[in-house]
Amino acid sequence: MSIRLENISKYYGRQVVVNNVNLEIDNGEFFVLLGASGSGKTTVLNMIAGLIAPDQGRIWLHDRDVTQETPQKRNIGFVFQNYALFQSMTVAENIEFGLKVRKMPKDQRQRRRDELLELVGLVGMGNRMSAQLSGGQQQRVALARALAIEPDVLLLDEPLGALDAKIRVELRRSLKKIQRQLGVAAILVTHDQDEAFDLGDRIGVMNYGRLIEVGTPNELYQFPKTEYVASFLGSANLLLGQVNGHEVFLGTHGFPLPAEAYDLHAGSRAQILSRPEDIDLAASEADLSGLPLGKGKVIEIGFNGPNQHLRVELPPIDGVRAISPVAPYGIPGFVMDVNRSPEQSTSLPIALNQPVWVGIRRLHVLSHPGLNFLILTDGSLRSQSALIQGGYLARMAHAQVTILGIGPDQAKIESHLLDARKDVGSGMAALNTESAPPPFKKAVTKLVEEHPFDLAILGWRPTAGLDQPEQLLQTGEQHLYLATKPTAQLRKALILLASGEPGKDNVIFSGRFLRHFGATATLLTVLPDAEANDFEMIRVERFLKDGQKSLARFGVQADLRIRQGEVLESIQAEMKSQEYDLVVLGAPLPDRSGHFELEGVIKTTLTSVENCSFLIVRSHQLQRLQDSFRRI
Repeated sequence: MSIRLENISKYYGRQVVVNNVNLEIDNGEFFVLLGASGSGKTTVLNMIAGLIAPDQGRIWLHDRDVTQETPQKRNIGFVFQNYALFQSMTVAENIEFGLKVRKMPKDQRQRRRDELLELVGLVGMGNRMSAQLSGGQQQRVALARALAIEPDVLLLDEPLGALDAKIRVELRRSLKKIQRQLGVAAILVTHDQDEAFDLGDRIGVMNYGRLIEVGTPNELYQFPKTEYVASFLGSANLLLGQVNGHEVFLGTHGFPLPAEAYDLHAGSRAQILSRPEDIDLAASEADLSGLPLGKGKVIEIGFNGPNQHLRVELPPIDGVRAISPVAPYGIPGFVMDVNRSPEQSTSLPIALNQPVWVGIRRLHVLSHPGLNFLILTDGSLRSQSALIQGGYLARMAHAQVTILGIGPDQAKIESHLLDARKDVGSGMAALNTESAPPPFKKAVTKLVEEHPFDLAILGWRPTAGLDQPEQLLQTGEQHLYLATKPTAQLRKALILLASGEPGKDNVIFSGRFLRHFGATATLLTVLPDAEANDFEMIRVERFLKDGQKSLARFGVQADLRIRQGEVLESIQAEMKSQEYDLVVLGAPLPDRSGHFELEGVIKTTLTSVENCSFLIVRSHQLQRLQDSFRRI
């Protein structure tokens, strides 16, 4: 085994950059770490190289524990994206540099240099300076320099990212050939999926510091085990249906259950994956080569070389929810991506807005994980609200639940958790309990780093202050539910919206959440008097109507309100006009240090609106935008 990582983690202040990664890479294997920017893949590479020390875990190279060793003692070749060549040296001097540091005799250095120049296709260029080379040639020099020391492991940090598309393809071929010829284990870090599929013997997909899934390119593309990998790799049509015997149903449309999914229980929810190239389009249902799904309308057409890419809008299907692609805001049904070969495009020309029948030729079925709730308790009377409401919400949503008990007296907390398990556990999809000593934030952080959650549920009163809600928002990616009453009901929700991208996140998660309770909703936007002109009123009304259509996709009926005036007074007036059980608010963005402050309208609403609970929804779209600004 060339490389073995055991439970390695890395923290930068409050941020978990790499979270409990375990990985084994064979001798001679070309392994690719694939993930979006900020997923932690480069940090993993730097820890293997010894440039960064892990905060926990161990690193083994060829059965040798190198966790505490310096980079020089690890015998690793490293190729960077920006080449990192010595500009004052010739090509030959750059390649020989590592050998000279190791005091290799001159004749041996030159012989090794000439071998590598031939290997990377740069014979005759040894006397050139780096500035006289193209980007592709400089990267070949960087590769030759890394290979000169005959490394046990070759690490490549997006080495082709700065090159144009044609050169990248050429260098990919050279890189794969050289790695195979030398038989050295290699790890490539990239966010380019084509690069990962082309080079990797196996691929590891990372997200938010976690290694989500590992497999061959074909396994991950055709038979992913997780929703994230299914939707991250290439385009994915991912619909939520139901298993019944050896069939999986999308509404009344039954499809044979693939053999790899036979272990799914009858009646369980399942995610049905069909890649765009597995979708068939026809002028009539009888002409479909796949099993029919329904009749839709072409809303987008594009091209990628010879292939035609289309997006088709289909009407709603009872009991079916689209996971990917996400339906555009305001579309009542769902959309599917379709790739067509030149032969298919020629046999059936298709125009924009043309009605077409849609069929599925091949599908893969994943078990549906459902929602995952974290209920927090310290044994106090206030925590009873979280336990009672959290248990009700979890049962109705068929959610998995973890109850975390936090308190200084662990024996008392364990006894409390036993009682809580009895009270909450009836009818639960899955229930776990954990206990931890204070402080609150440390206990929560440890748990959510190990197990991500969709929703954290906290018993809360305005007199308790906002410290714990803010700490929960600082930790993990979960939304936050503040349970204020020890009653188990959710009949009507007030969703407060600013008309824009954050408001869309509020609507989508609210629909996903409220659908389980048969609850209705009101979408409310408040316009200050100074902004209440005709143009703004029309724009906001259009935004709310689109939100109403989006909620309808989840089976949630909603009415619309536009109020004018001061925000808090308008919210209070709306609360008095109807009985609401829940108010939905958008979470603020954290500051640059990652700290959330519930200030302004949010704070005033939380502390002055009575007799209802609160759902605080994180805007992941704005969070990603802020993360990108932080990296600039």
